[in-house]
Amino acid sequence: MNPNETEDKCIEDNAEKHVYLQYILYKNLHISRALVMSVSDDNWHTVINTVSHIGRRFVPLMDRVLVEGYGGLATIPVRHISGDSTDLKGVLAKKIVEHQKRVKEFRSAYGPKVIGEITVDQVYGGMRGLKSLVTETSYLDPDEGIAFRGYSIPQIRKSLPKAAGGDEPLPEGLYWLLLTGEVPSAEQVKAVSKTLAEHADLPSHVVTMLNNFPSNLHPMSQFSAAITACNTESLFAKAYNEGVNKAIYWEHTFDDSLRLIAKLPTIAATIYRNLYRDGSSIGAIDTNKDWSANFTSMLGYNDPKFTELIRLYLAIHSDHEGGNVSAHATHLVGSALSDPYLSFAAGMNGLAGPLHGLANQEVLIWLTKLQKELGGEVSDDKLKEFVWKTLKSGQEVLIWLTKLQKELGGEVSDDKLKEFVWKTLKSGQVVPGYGHAVLRKTDPRYIVQREFSLKHLPDYPLFKLVSQIYKVVPPILLELGKVKNPWPNVDAHSGVILQYFGMKEMSYYTVLFGVSRALGVMSSLIWDRALGLPLERPKSMTTEGLQKLVGAT
Repeated sequence: MNPNETEDKCIEDNAEKHVYLQYILYKNLHISRALVMSVSDDNWHTVINTVSHIGRRFVPLMDRVLVEGYGGLATIPVRHISGDSTDLKGVLAKKIVEHQKRVKEFRSAYGPKVIGEITVDQVYGGMRGLKSLVTETSYLDPDEGIAFRGYSIPQIRKSLPKAAGGDEPLPEGLYWLLLTGEVPSAEQVKAVSKTLAEHADLPSHVVTMLNNFPSNLHPMSQFSAAITACNTESLFAKAYNEGVNKAIYWEHTFDDSLRLIAKLPTIAATIYRNLYRDGSSIGAIDTNKDWSANFTSMLGYNDPKFTELIRLYLAIHSDHEGGNVSAHATHLVGSALSDPYLSFAAGMNGLAGPLHGLANQEVLIWLTKLQKELGGEVSDDKLKEFVWKTLKSGQEVLIWLTKLQKELGGEVSDDKLKEFVWKTLKSGQVVPGYGHAVLRKTDPRYIVQREFSLKHLPDYPLFKLVSQIYKVVPPILLELGKVKNPWPNVDAHSGVILQYFGMKEMSYYTVLFGVSRALGVMSSLIWDRALGLPLERPKSMTTEGLQKLVGAT
């Protein structure tokens, strides 16, 4: 890589750190190209010390290159490295001005341009595949999986700041990235963590409400209700009622969103303690801890590995473009200028549905069922049979895993597992956690959870069963010939890891999902207001009207 290459050029995994620093010095500090190219490997520490007096905004980046090694910042475009300001709102404000201009020019030039067609099947089929929403924060590629502001899950896992001694990305860093499109420094993430901790306390009336919910009220119902009740704190609603200029709607949406994200772990932990820990206290918020560490502490877990899991979980579940139910519901309700608390509560009511956020719970139940039904060694044929049976009965992943465990028991041979799978499929059910509406490969979120499990729980029986299913099920689904994607998605794995660390309350898992999803949908809601997106109001048709439209009558 030469210093005169464009800013969009990415750093390859095998690029040497001094070559990257040459580029930074030449392009951003305007130091002579000849001088930069003449620096030897042995003198780079001297150069960095000198540069610290010239352009301090690049020092944290250089330090990260040196500390993390040659591949430490692999594949990160230079223009996407954040500056040194820890004022997230201020950084975002500059980005908004730039992007508003870009969108205005784009719409002026290409506004009438047709981008697709709509079929009758799409209208009846849940609008699947319609290009009808703008979501800036993430994009789901069918072949590559989710990309957060252009960065894949392996990239964000490698490049976002981590807690001291940790290996997993801090979700606060992903929040910065989703909002700004820039990879933050450790100091920037630390500032976000501190702000979240400072706003984590709940209004007294919300605490009273949570403590008086009946024990048979589902955790997601409690979660949604508490979020709604927090809207007494809405700065957006107050500003709107005072007639604030719509050009700064985004600022009040930002303020509300940050405070909402801060309070979600407190709400979620209070629900968990009330339902599963006899109402014991969640304890105090520590402003020196990161968002996930405070969350796991409030939940009552003190295992550093579990905290690392939650950091990973909250990062990878945060966003999945804008068409899924929770994201679209948040966007739709927000388009009516409902405040962020009300908008997010709507999204959480969508997430609570069994076709959206409940799947990871159903995976575990399915695995347990498999173990119980087949018992002992499980052959591939038996596993296939069980899969057929599941597919005909409509159960999901956790339910399926639970059933598999109960039916097969102990170590399961591939033949027994295949028999169980076929049994599932032949009964009209699906293999829970397999397939995806958009993806056509193994979900990258599944892969990173598998990597985490191989490192921290390689001998856990349920993980070994999940690994065995990963080997057995895709060929069966391909043989079946009725699925576009025979590979596992994120739900096929997440519940199993939570079980290992002792969180066995499956009805609670969707609450964790909801805490994570706030990072993505709140970022998008801020951008909705920044771009002045209008009230969403698509045109509906009757069947008779559609028939007339296509000449069927």
